[in-house]
Amino acid sequence: MAAFSRGRQRIKVLCRFRTLIFTRNFTACTFDYDLVVIGGGSGGLACSKEAAQLGQRVAVLDYVEPSLKGTKWGLGGTCVNVGCIPKKLMHQAALLGTAVKDARKYGWQIPESLSHDWSTMAEAVQNHVKSLNWGHRVQLQDKKVKYLNMKGSLVDKHTIRAVNAKGKEMTVTAKNIVLATGGRPKYPTHVPGAMEFGITSDDVFWLKESPKKTLVVGASYVALECAGFLTGIGLDTTVMVRSIALRGFDQQMSGLVTDYMEAYGTKFSWKCTPKSIEKLSSGLLRVTWMDLNTKEEHQDTFNSVLWAVGRASETKTLNLEKVGVEINKETGKIIVAADEATSMPNIFAIGDIAEGRPELTPTAIKAGKLLARRLVGHSTELMNYDNVATTVFTPLEYGCVGLSEEEAERRHGKDQIEVYHAFYKPLEFTVAERDASQCYIKVVCLREGDQRVLGMHFTGPNAGEVTQGFSVGFQCGLTYEHLRNTVGIHPTCAEELIKLNITKRSGLDATVTGC
Repeated sequence: MAAFSRGRQRIKVLCRFRTLIFTRNFTACTFDYDLVVIGGGSGGLACSKEAAQLGQRVAVLDYVEPSLKGTKWGLGGTCVNVGCIPKKLMHQAALLGTAVKDARKYGWQIPESLSHDWSTMAEAVQNHVKSLNWGHRVQLQDKKVKYLNMKGSLVDKHTIRAVNAKGKEMTVTAKNIVLATGGRPKYPTHVPGAMEFGITSDDVFWLKESPKKTLVVGASYVALECAGFLTGIGLDTTVMVRSIALRGFDQQMSGLVTDYMEAYGTKFSWKCTPKSIEKLSSGLLRVTWMDLNTKEEHQDTFNSVLWAVGRASETKTLNLEKVGVEINKETGKIIVAADEATSMPNIFAIGDIAEGRPELTPTAIKAGKLLARRLVGHSTELMNYDNVATTVFTPLEYGCVGLSEEEAERRHGKDQIEVYHAFYKPLEFTVAERDASQCYIKVVCLREGDQRVLGMHFTGPNAGEVTQGFSVGFQCGLTYEHLRNTVGIHPTCAEELIKLNITKRSGLDATVTGC
């Protein structure tokens, strides 16, 4: 009898164990995926691929609504298709035009008459972008990430409704959801004709024919970069600025960037705002605008009007409020915690749609990878959004990392910071007899102690390459003494940063002399 009782106990334990195993397996398999990412841009793709490599079942939903002009593109998001990549390539086209002119001074026999063919450049750029689209699809397949070319929205905290271009609908479920839908350019809807006749950065890189004489409205980095390469390839280009250029950046540096652009050939209409756009029978666009200083109205005709007046987060169609995901009503961005979590614990947001995050591709990529590692339990590391370097790819490039001089003063007080600066001339500019009056460096430091560097700003050739290198130092507590104790590479523009010795406070001439 005792043996029978012990046997019955073993059967009960075994049954309980089998029930527990079944319950756990059932819970794990309740969802179609461990992770679903809505948005196939830089952040979304990085997050999905990282999670898949760590053993998660992952799907990515990505669908591009055509622009108002009907422009559409493939997988990869803004950066690949209508941002960083085509912008940098067209910027390079403009730099080559300047280099050809410089070449004459270096002995190259170049014809006086030079012309640029838009369609040749555009086709080459677009072909490269398409190769990247294909590459992203191959990477997802290789890493066993399910790619769904469908538009996603939330049904509840674990369910996504997906609709394809033909209206076919399906639902997928996931333990965790990452929102990474990015943003799209805004139109000034209060300006008659703006939406009917204008284009944005969603369109300009995919134009098959030259935009010809162009009015760029806005003074963001997008506006100035586009105006810069349009001018550089020989197009008549005007930038219309309502208030200031490069809001959020150091304003002394902003002034140097726009001064160089004006000398380079870009026209600026300062303190002006557009009132209307009309299309004439000739096909030209007649723009009416107001000078905010004189209150007078002016008119001119253009072939193209490019709006660069900000971007709107792609959150309206995600059905966030119904699910309980909190957003900032003014910006439309999703409110997130330090770990990228929204108000719904299993739903996360990264990239441009997250409130308070830099709208930069590299931050979205790194944040996405770190999030994936935390979701799997491989790491607890959070994204550090401080001291992220960036570069504005205008004709004279501007790279920066850390605080602007204005922000350093606001945080620490003017008397508590020291600014080291220099005007320098790149060696490449000398033989070419190019004006270098806007080539400038400044390093903003705390005044006391070891003079920790708070911000670094550089205008000049290859600013992105220079700034990227020095930005590493910010992760290691860079100080002014570190700069002074570093031996430079000669002759380079970057070495001027480690030679800085004149402060603004001294009032001395900061022009570099000698080699």
